[in-house]
Order: sequence, then C-alpha cells, then structure tokens
Amino acid sequence: MSKEKEVQNVKELTVRFAGDSGDGMQLTGSQFSETTAIFGNDLKTLPDYPAEIRAPQGTVYGVSGFQLHFSSSDIHTPGDRPDVLVAMNPAALKKNIKELKPGAIIIVNTDSFDKKNLQLAKYDSDPLEDKSLEGFEVYPVPITHLTTKALEGTLLSQKEISRCKNFYALGLMYWLFDRPLEQTQSWIREKFKNKPQFIEANEKALLAGFIYGENTELFSTRYEVEPAKLPKGTYRSIAGNEATALGLLAASVKSGLPLFLGSYPITPASEILQYLSYYKDFGVKTFQAEDEIAGITSAIGAAYAGNLAVTTTSGPGLALKTEAIGLAVMTELPLVIVDVQRGGPSTGLPTKTEQSDLLQAMYGRNGESPVPVIAASSPSNCFYMALEAARIAIKYMTPVILLTDGYLGNGSEPWKIPHVDELPEIKVKFTTEKEGFAPYLRNENLARPWVKPGTPGLEHRIGGLEKANITGNVNYDGDNHDFMVKIRDKKVKDIAKDIPELELDGEPNGELLILGWGGTYGAIREAVLKARAAGHKVSQAHLKYINPFPSNTGKVLSGFKNILIPEINLGQLAKIIKSEFLVPVQQFNVVRGLPFRVSDIEAKIKEILGGNSNGR
Repeated sequence: MSKEKEVQNVKELTVRFAGDSGDGMQLTGSQFSETTAIFGNDLKTLPDYPAEIRAPQGTVYGVSGFQLHFSSSDIHTPGDRPDVLVAMNPAALKKNIKELKPGAIIIVNTDSFDKKNLQLAKYDSDPLEDKSLEGFEVYPVPITHLTTKALEGTLLSQKEISRCKNFYALGLMYWLFDRPLEQTQSWIREKFKNKPQFIEANEKALLAGFIYGENTELFSTRYEVEPAKLPKGTYRSIAGNEATALGLLAASVKSGLPLFLGSYPITPASEILQYLSYYKDFGVKTFQAEDEIAGITSAIGAAYAGNLAVTTTSGPGLALKTEAIGLAVMTELPLVIVDVQRGGPSTGLPTKTEQSDLLQAMYGRNGESPVPVIAASSPSNCFYMALEAARIAIKYMTPVILLTDGYLGNGSEPWKIPHVDELPEIKVKFTTEKEGFAPYLRNENLARPWVKPGTPGLEHRIGGLEKANITGNVNYDGDNHDFMVKIRDKKVKDIAKDIPELELDGEPNGELLILGWGGTYGAIREAVLKARAAGHKVSQAHLKYINPFPSNTGKVLSGFKNILIPEINLGQLAKIIKSEFLVPVQQFNVVRGLPFRVSDIEAKIKEILGGNSNGR
C-alpha cells in the first residue's frame, strides 16, 4: 500500500511537453489544456512545431513541444521558463534544458535514452548519469516499457502500443497536477468510435499512467492549482486561428452575406481554411486555390459578386498577393486579408512566430495603395478583430489587412463566448436604383456603391487601370489621378473617426510608456504589472489599429519622457511611430521565433527607470 502523498498548493505553473513529432506531444498538450480549461484555471498555450515536415527522428530539429501556463488567477502569457518538462527522448531534453527554471521538475522517458538516441541528440554521455542535471528534480520513468506492460493482451501491434505512450505520460501528469480524466476519456471514445481496440488501449494507457503516479514511491508530492475566479459566463478553450475563423463566420451572419474564402495553404495560416470548411451549413464556401495569387483574385471576384470575401496567408504569401491587393484598392471592393505572421525572410522559420510583416502590410504595394491595417492582441481577440476587419471592409469598400501571428494563431486560452446580440451589426447596402447611379459616386464614408452583377440597368466595369472620378471610365488624366489617389487616401484616414481611441492603462503622464502591438500584449502586460508591484510607475498602451492610428495616439505619446516599443522584429512599429509622430522611442527587439519573455521586458523597464521605484 502506497504512502499518502503530500499535496502542495501553488498559484501557477508552466509545463512543457516535448518529444519527437511522432510522439503526440501536440495532442498531449492540447488534451491537458482542454482538461485544465474545464477544471476552471486561466491558461495560455504555446505549441512549438518543428520547421521540417519530416525532420529526422531523435534529432533536436525534430523535437515538437507544447507549453502550457495555467493559474488560479488572471494570466496573459504561456509562461517564460517551464517549471516542469516532460522529455520523451534525449533530443527533447537537450533542446529544452536551457529554458528551464532552476530546480525545475524533469520527467524523462528513460527507455529512449539508449546509445542510438543519445548519439542522434549529440550527447557525448548520458545526462541521466553524468550529473549534468544536478540542480533539477529529475524523475526517471520507463514510459515506453510501462505502456507496453499496461497494454499486454490488447489487439494492437507493438508499433501501435508504442504510440500510446503519450497517453500514459498524460495520465501521469493528470495525477501529478490533480486533473480529472473524464474529458480525455470522452475525447478518446469520440475520436476512435469506429475502432474499439484503440479506445480500450488509449484509455488503459491513460489510467495506467494515473495509477502509476498514485502508487510509485518516485513521487512524494502532488501539485494543486485552484480554479481561477473569472467573470461569469460560458467559456471554452480556443486557439487564435479558430477564433479568426469564427469571427469571420460571425461577420457573415451579422452582415447577412455569404462567406467566401479563397486561399492557398501556408503555415501557420492553413487552419483557418480548414476550420471554415466545416461550416458549409452556414453557406460558407472555401476554395483551396493552386497558388496565392489565385486565392486572392478568386476572393476579389467573390467580393465583386456580393460576398463577404476573405483570403488568408502568411508573410511569403502576402508578398505574392501584393499586386492583387492593389487591384482591390483600385476597384474599391471589400476584402479581408488575414496574415498569420511567421519568421522570415523567404521561407524563414515557417513554424515560428514573428512580427515580421507590419511594414509589408503598410507599404508593400506599388503606387499609392493605402489599406487599413489592424492587429489582434491575443488568441481570443482574433475573433473580435476578424469581425472588425469585415465591418471596416464593408462599410468603407476597401481591402483590410488583419495581422495575427504564429503564437496567436496556434496558442489557446479560455474564451468567454459572447451572445450573438452582443456583437455589432454590420450594415450592408447594395445599390439597386438605376436613377442617379455612377460606379464611383461616394457616400458620407467616401465609399463607392456596391452593385451585384446582373442588377438591371447598373452594368459597369471595374479593373486595375485608373478610373475617372464618378463615372469609373478608364482615365489617364494627371489631375484626375491626383484626385483619385488623394480621395482613396482620405477614405482610409477618415476611418480614424470610426475606431476606438487608444486606451491608456496607468497615469497619462510620466517617465515611461510601454507601447506595443499584436501578440506582444500579454508579455508586456505581465511585465508592467510586475514592475508596478516593485514600485515603478509604468503606463501601457497597446495598438490594435495601426492604419489609421486611433485619433488620440499623438496625445497619449506626448505625455511621456520615455517610450519603449518591444517588437519581435527589428523595429517596424518604431519606424512608423517616429515618422508619424516625430517622437523619440526606445526599441527593444528580440527575434528568436518565440514570444517575448516577461522577464526580459521587466529587466528593460528597470534598466530605463534605474533603481528609483517611483520612476522619477
């Protein structure tokens, strides 16, 4: 009979699962996240995929990871350095060991620490024996052997049994952190409903891992993270790409327009296309094009035909779409372009996050081609910014670029599901009256008429050549071109009257303002809160609207002696802020393919403010 285990209550924990791509770490991490969300903790996740589709097994390049930060209070990031690492092989240990907190728990699958795998991970000696892991709390567990033993007598082959070891590890983690098994058991039954032998095997592996934790003398302590006190409502865990897809779907419902998505698959944006393909019952049409240009031009055609038109991509794809974006500017058709940013240039770091495309989104077209640019700040915020992108595109008859990034798209968090009545209406008016019609007449928003093809008496043509004001005829006159360039520019600038002012958290005047955009919000937020707890006076503002900027942006910036802009690039927003507002800024640029660490931003704040806790 096992000795009763100590239960240690902790406020928050960061856990990382790591192993080969075939070890099921993304599935393990997502199941742990779903269970943790149902349990009631606040959480943030960071999946980390290998850049190569079939990276060599056992190598550092082939390691797949999933990090989860969960807490009994409000949190904003997937965590800086893990408290716990589950390493399924030597390569997973080698890749992640430098990221761990001092004294972190390491659970290793000892069965994989053989001579071959140690060589593939480029270890000269076994780290489990050479004392290189001193300072960590190491738990050696023969996970593969224990899984095989637990599944003796099942109908699975040895290879299939080996694939169940991730559920054994998950069961052990459920025991260690006092998580229930029911959610994962339900998932297994639904996933393998037509394969009863897989249901039996995976449930056995899950339960065996849980029982091992309870009965082994290896672990003397369990850890408890109590549910968070979140605002009342119905919650679900959601990843940014799914939130973007649902935001676009909500825009279709609120506008009454059929949704068309024309896209070419590209990491890390492909999931938006996949998610929307499930909603045919809502009238959604998804078209997987042969290339990026076909994807966006099909969407432009759908916009011309009266659809809510969308195209999705990442940085290299946005580069290929630029000429067609210019066509959408010239034809003044509503189009949502979602760019899930990744590391560049060229193919770059296709599975890693980066704020790489802001300047491309702002200026990456020939001629004077102004386009509204907005950015999501968290995985769940992707829903609302997708809805907002559609609203602006339709109201102002313009293409709109929505920037998310790899961290936001793949990361997840609890999302309070809004009631449909809480979402803004998106008014749509198709012109049907022949009298007084002209293709480039403009309303109070400087938007031209939207006419469905085939409307009697309203036949007209659009295209890439410059149009005459009002009539829309092809026109090469210099004065007309000057007028049309400026009216298109004014239309975009006037959107500033229709967006929220920039929110300022903290004092309106002071020594330091941290200004961010996009997916850096969470890391900046936690760093600011920690700096304030240490006695520093720091204010924070975060931009979701970048072209145009909120109308009070200049006023907010003018109140501070120092403006720090952390970016996962070499200073793209900093360049724009300096040129638009003529204010000095301090850049903080780290481009590692990963989100900012809270501790790095916190250290930068202290460097700027020095030792004076009052920030003066």
